[in-house]
Amino acid sequence: MKRMLRELAMQRWDDHRYYHHSRINQSLHFVSASSFLCAYALLFWYPVAAALVGWLVAMTARQSGHFFFEPKGYDHVNHATHEYKEAIKVGYNLRRKVLLYVAWALAPLPLAIDPTLFGAFERPASTGDYVHHVAMIWLALGVAGLLLRTVHLFFIRDLQTGVVWMLKILTDPFNDLKLYWKAPLALLRGELIDRTLAKAVAELSPAGSGA
Repeated sequence: MKRMLRELAMQRWDDHRYYHHSRINQSLHFVSASSFLCAYALLFWYPVAAALVGWLVAMTARQSGHFFFEPKGYDHVNHATHEYKEAIKVGYNLRRKVLLYVAWALAPLPLAIDPTLFGAFERPASTGDYVHHVAMIWLALGVAGLLLRTVHLFFIRDLQTGVVWMLKILTDPFNDLKLYWKAPLALLRGELIDRTLAKAVAELSPAGSGA
């Protein structure tokens, strides 16, 4: 258990130091984390709403920060190129995220062929029914995306890395709230890049790979 907790801390640290320099990205992660926690709560009573909040709000905020606001040039804080960071990333790098979003966009298309998804759903009688079916497909895609990458890590890394990464993803909303709740205030002060990161990297950076 201690080894898993150490690796969890390492994956979280690498994720923060490599991929969260932008205060805009950090602020969007704060929004995303809050939304994911709402989705977690909704999951037990209203899974359709949980899927819609998770994909349309939480995931959109989270990934737009990485795609549009996080610096892509040479990382002077960590002395690493963007290409290097993408190559060592444990989870979904930008290329994998593009593929995930393509799957997300295409996932509802089978409903155009068969509104019951070949017998998986009842035939929709209203727009609300159709939205329900789409949301359930997106929920299944989210679960599949998490499990497939976890199992993939079992083969390309090891069992512990995969289990820890899955645990990290599931608990990221809690950790992101703790890490980035000050980011919107820093952004309002005009701070676009986290100036505290370089000092933290110098003091705390362990050897490890990007999460």
